[in-house]
Amino acid sequence: MAPESTVVRFEDVSLHFGATPGLDRVSFEMGPGETRILFGAAGSGKTTLIKVALGLLKPDSGRVYLFGRDITDLKEQDLFDIRARVGILFQEGGLFDSLTIGENVTYPLVNQRVLQDAVLHGNGAPARSVQERVREALHFVELDQTLEKFPSELSGGMRRRVGIARAVVTAPKLLLYDSPTAGLDPITANTIIALILKEREIRNTATIMATHRYLDGHLMTNFRYNPGSGTMERAPEVARRAATQFFVMNEGRLIFTGTEADLQVAEDPYVRKFLRHGSS
Repeated sequence: MAPESTVVRFEDVSLHFGATPGLDRVSFEMGPGETRILFGAAGSGKTTLIKVALGLLKPDSGRVYLFGRDITDLKEQDLFDIRARVGILFQEGGLFDSLTIGENVTYPLVNQRVLQDAVLHGNGAPARSVQERVREALHFVELDQTLEKFPSELSGGMRRRVGIARAVVTAPKLLLYDSPTAGLDPITANTIIALILKEREIRNTATIMATHRYLDGHLMTNFRYNPGSGTMERAPEVARRAATQFFVMNEGRLIFTGTEADLQVAEDPYVRKFLRHGSS
């Protein structure tokens, strides 16, 4: 069994879609506050890894652990309580068009079986209403004024920020981001990364982020959120530890694992595609 201090652990995990490998003998583990940046071409296995980590897809072989518990063979109903500790930002934000922003952010709260314990009463604190949690999450992403609006009324960057609010509203210990900056202009993309850093720094959240943008990983490695100024700042040298690791995936395999420094000196042509201005 993986220790409880381990947030995510993959042991030799493989998954195939017919003859196509989704994951091919993938192994890694990570603890609280750590970050994994996933690079790879379209179809390389990044989204598949995220879905397997959440239990949305079952591996053909190998074992998957969340918070020290083996979830590999758990039935859907047995995953509810574990998933309450995980937040996810889907590609393009994944909002429900027919719901208001407030209703979108409320959704994870009212659909979690452990609402009254894990969400409303955490650590013995006084119970807080769902509405308080929703307002707090929207304030976190600086969108307090959008509560009654619909997704179609917001810009792409704002919708992505609402997606982050929905992901963090349950105060999860693990956050999964699937292409959080895709299709956004550089300024808006950096704003999204600042919010992801903010969540990691404030709550020591473990983070897995699939992205095509090298700068996303660079910022996650070298910067931190300053709650005093409300901005990103360069982290002290001592803080730039190996807690942020880079993965490069190809045809379901992890072909590279290492620090940013390791990535910068990699010689594999496929791996080097994702440096600086590399893309999928």
